[in-house]
Amino acid sequence: MTLEYEFNELFAGHYHELDTYVVKRPLGRSDWLIMFTLAGEGYVQRDGEAQTCKAGDLILLAPGSPHHYGTQPAHTWEFLWAHFPPIFTETSLLPQEDQFYLTFEHESIRDRVSQAFNRILADSRERGEYWFELCSSSLREILLLMAQKTRRKMDPRIEEVLHLLSRFMREPIRIEDLARSVGLSPSRLSHLFKAGTGYSIIDTLNRMRIQQAVLMLEHNGRSASEVCYDVGFQNYNHFTNQFRKWHGMTPSTFMKNQR
Repeated sequence: MTLEYEFNELFAGHYHELDTYVVKRPLGRSDWLIMFTLAGEGYVQRDGEAQTCKAGDLILLAPGSPHHYGTQPAHTWEFLWAHFPPIFTETSLLPQEDQFYLTFEHESIRDRVSQAFNRILADSRERGEYWFELCSSSLREILLLMAQKTRRKMDPRIEEVLHLLSRFMREPIRIEDLARSVGLSPSRLSHLFKAGTGYSIIDTLNRMRIQQAVLMLEHNGRSASEVCYDVGFQNYNHFTNQFRKWHGMTPSTFMKNQR
């Protein structure tokens, strides 16, 4: 049975397929197709050759692009997918290529992408009020992560460390633990991080904390001593020194200037 969809439709699914699974649409579809592999192996035919799809791989097929994809022989393929219309507003985030491939190497970003797909899946099924807008918001997050990955040429291990620093900013952080999480020695990680960002890991962490402290002092009405602990510093003198280093004045001076 063939299903016809409205031009502005958006729908999604989560498949776990055996190696008998194959889809062939020589003329493609009138909408975009985005697929994200969770486990196993699939393939997408590109210029007569099969592009393997493994965990963390994102594939985007443009309207009118031929569809020929399926599960690799002797494998299973678990993947999330979504069709979305050409009228999607974030056209600046969409690639120019008819077939676009990207790999997210680290688990934190993969989890974020899969969570966004799952929100699309749930909202497109429930069809509650503003369901299309909610799906579009989650899709936009995926496309932004895709654009960020494409445009920021940085070692994925450094990207993962930056994510961990922002996520655990308020907690004590050890370089040894960060290095272990990305499979590097502490000295190698420190070298790569400085080369990739221009700052040491500790300087980057402190700068993140101070940037957050500035925003909280501007908008939250909390005292400097409260903000000190809110952003992860355990010593107020250290907080003051770092505030001066990264913002050019002490917290007390900054707060006076805000009045």
